[in-house]
Amino acid sequence: MSQLDLSVADELLATTRSVRKKLDLERSVDLALVDECIELSLQAPTGSNAQGWRWLVVTDEQLRVGLADIYRRASATYFAKQAEALAGDEVSQNAKVYSSAQYLVDVLHRVPVHVIPCIRGRLSDNSFANASMYGSILPAVWSFMLAARARNLGTVYTTLHLNLESEAAELLGIPPKFLQMGLIPVAHTDPSVFKRVSRQPLDEVRFLDRWPTD
Repeated sequence: MSQLDLSVADELLATTRSVRKKLDLERSVDLALVDECIELSLQAPTGSNAQGWRWLVVTDEQLRVGLADIYRRASATYFAKQAEALAGDEVSQNAKVYSSAQYLVDVLHRVPVHVIPCIRGRLSDNSFANASMYGSILPAVWSFMLAARARNLGTVYTTLHLNLESEAAELLGIPPKFLQMGLIPVAHTDPSVFKRVSRQPLDEVRFLDRWPTD
């Protein structure tokens, strides 16, 4: 049996990036493209095949403005701490990520599509239950982002608005029995942003059989 040519899939996995500064804020996104991405995401594995996911796609301008305001207020403390930690640093990778994340706060209301993945249930103090809940939606979230990348759509998985999750739920009419798992801004982007980046060497993060001693 011949081996599958997985080079295209490998390249997709290796080059899908979080996109913030290169989101096209002037160009609308065809909802058919977003639906294609969600349809593909529904092929992802889900615990006990429960398929408790729901996808809220927000395009209404006033709702996007409302979400952006919630995101700004919910992230204020985080960004204040980051600014203090990075004071005087403008060139490190962390500084660049912070600058990019701060830019998103400023323009989020202009991003044409906001996608909010949700899962039925609420978090508890049970690690197994919480891991199962996240495991039933995050593979689908990543599949959505990969599908978007294949269509030259930029995305970034954000969670900061969840500090004020109840406000977002009220704004969008999300029932309490569903938990928001993030907010994904979606827009067209420059294909050149999709490239490999530097990561930690494998031998620093992969351990065999037992966790190494210090």
